[in-house]
Amino acid sequence: SRTMEDIIDELNTLKAQGYKEVTLLGQNVNSYGKDLHIEGGFAKLLTETAKTGIPRIRFTTSHPWDFTQDMIDVIAKYDNIMPFIHLPVQSGDSDILKIMGRRYTIEQYKNLFDAIKTKIPNCAFSTDIIVGFPNETQTQFQHTLDIVDYCRFDNAYTFIYSPREGTPAANMQDNVDFQTKQERLAQLNEKVNHYAWENNQKYKDAIVSVLVDGPSKKNPNIYCGYTETNKLVNFERMDAKCGDIIQVKIVACKTWSLDGIQVKEK
Repeated sequence: SRTMEDIIDELNTLKAQGYKEVTLLGQNVNSYGKDLHIEGGFAKLLTETAKTGIPRIRFTTSHPWDFTQDMIDVIAKYDNIMPFIHLPVQSGDSDILKIMGRRYTIEQYKNLFDAIKTKIPNCAFSTDIIVGFPNETQTQFQHTLDIVDYCRFDNAYTFIYSPREGTPAANMQDNVDFQTKQERLAQLNEKVNHYAWENNQKYKDAIVSVLVDGPSKKNPNIYCGYTETNKLVNFERMDAKCGDIIQVKIVACKTWSLDGIQVKEK
């Protein structure tokens, strides 16, 4: 792990240069500091990052295994830690998760998800899901559909399993044909798309904070940016420019984006 002092120094430099958002990035950010024996680990780093006062902080990727209650409490405490979490589930079946080496059961994942939603009610979630893991049964695939129904993710990155050299799964015989895998992916994506659309409908007529990215390539009068919950917003602007955090009223909700109009600050 990088030292905490090094990370905070870089963040303060970025803040001084006018940056409004930083992302703490790692293969598993939740394990931060274990090798340096940092007490409090990633929860401590999140706290110190939030105290810098930079407007927006995000992090990715989180492994469900190491997601602590202290992390949840810190995210809930600081307004500049964005209420959006990428929490890869990979499969909804505990037996498949065990073969994958994921070190958690689907019940443990659900308990973590519930704990986050209870403490941070407005939190949005994305996830990663693999279908067609070697010898995945129809029942095991149904368990994946079940966890999507349970969590109703805002977004999911879905894939058909592909072997990775050097992993135990790469040497497994697989009795699931590719057409079945494709059909399962299509069925999963239909469900994921439904919940993405459903979650976005909650934003209709709401006024949200948007960090402006810049103008649309197709229409210079239409700008785009992201909400605190990581929703893409295309909006008609008044005076917004790249890097501003502005207020936008949402007038239309699509599956993967929102349309809005910039409104005056109160």
